[in-house]
Amino acid sequence: MLNTDKAMHTLSVYVANKPGVLARIAQVFARRGFNIESLVVSPAMDGHFSRMTISCSGDPEGLDQIIKQLSKLIDVVQCIDHTFDETVMKEMGLIKIAVDAEGRSEALQIADHFGCKTVDLTATSMILQVVGDPAKIDALEEMIERFAVIEFVRTGKVVMRRGQDLT
Repeated sequence: MLNTDKAMHTLSVYVANKPGVLARIAQVFARRGFNIESLVVSPAMDGHFSRMTISCSGDPEGLDQIIKQLSKLIDVVQCIDHTFDETVMKEMGLIKIAVDAEGRSEALQIADHFGCKTVDLTATSMILQVVGDPAKIDALEEMIERFAVIEFVRTGKVVMRRGQDLT
């Protein structure tokens, strides 16, 4: 569960694609008392660098210090706080629910409303895939609670600045 006492921030960190970089970055957050709520790492286009999208909660005054400390790390090229930027932010979720033939129609109506894809279907269960902003996935999670949720997995946020500016 997210900590609602502290502000949520979304950072993109452009780093060298090397072993140990993630551990050093996570250590900076831990030392400052920030909790990493979600983390997505993927190689950049050239393969020598990676982009990390980090969602974290903590004292807003401490965020500037985290960005400064991250920027001092040798393997960090750039660190940007996107909390107040105009961005496109998406997340993906997979939800496996227990559903029999009687409840399947209702489950599929809910899935259709949220733009889900049915990626697996058996006589007793289904797996739904949803892509959207975190609030959309939260709303789907609330609506699907009427069924027995077997598993629920979320990717974490990915973010990209709108317009010509690089993330």
